[in-house]
Amino acid sequence: MAATALSVGVIIPSRLQRIEPESRTSKYFVERAIASALAQSVVVENNVRLSFIVGIDTDADIPPHLAERSDIVWARSDGRSQAGALNAGIDAVGSQFDCIAFLEDDDRWNQNYLNLCSAALRSYGFVSTTQLEVDEGGEIVRINDFPTPSGWIMRRDTLRRVGRFDPAMRWHLDNEWLGRLGDSGIRRCHLIDALAPATVALAEQVRPWIANVARLGGANSELQRHTLLAPLVTRLVHSRSGMARIAADPALIQESRTEYATLNRRYGRIPW
Repeated sequence: MAATALSVGVIIPSRLQRIEPESRTSKYFVERAIASALAQSVVVENNVRLSFIVGIDTDADIPPHLAERSDIVWARSDGRSQAGALNAGIDAVGSQFDCIAFLEDDDRWNQNYLNLCSAALRSYGFVSTTQLEVDEGGEIVRINDFPTPSGWIMRRDTLRRVGRFDPAMRWHLDNEWLGRLGDSGIRRCHLIDALAPATVALAEQVRPWIANVARLGGANSELQRHTLLAPLVTRLVHSRSGMARIAADPALIQESRTEYATLNRRYGRIPW
């Protein structure tokens, strides 16, 4: 890593939705996500310098007070999809940062997320982690051990090698990207909470999704417990999320199954 402050470009795909959709004065999810990043202990200590690249749809209206922020670069896609917003962000980061992280706009980082992940990046090219899922009222739902993009941070060269997201994927573009990562030979660390099972064999018994990361993440995927008792990412589960829409719509369920079949043909597994 660089001897001076580590520079991290944080790509945030956003539909610019308010936290309280019926309120015209409510903050936007993206504001809360950025605030959680700026509250990181290593940012406060000036060991990390953050820049935010917000990927938006082609026809998105940027709120004036957000458009005026000097710490946000707006990356407009040529369509209206999650992959398009993510790829617009990737295209905008170029080669100006030491590391690249992703953060979905309705998720938040624990204040020690960057501290622990940047330490792991000294030995690995890519770091993922688990999430603590909460509902719209702030109640804890569960620990989710699937490595969603909000828990991804990587060296700049890793993103260059693995590349952009597959625009043909609507629901499982993260699995597809992780498949290319897993087949690339890049060393990967998946950080799990201090109370997680100590071995893959134990994880298979009580938290099998952790075992999935070890088994399906690729030959160079390793598990490592961090020092905190809870996950490093807080993930919002709400009625407007993609997974909630899939569960409620038989047509979307079929789309999801078709994408899984494509992944199995392409990688011989569902990558984690």
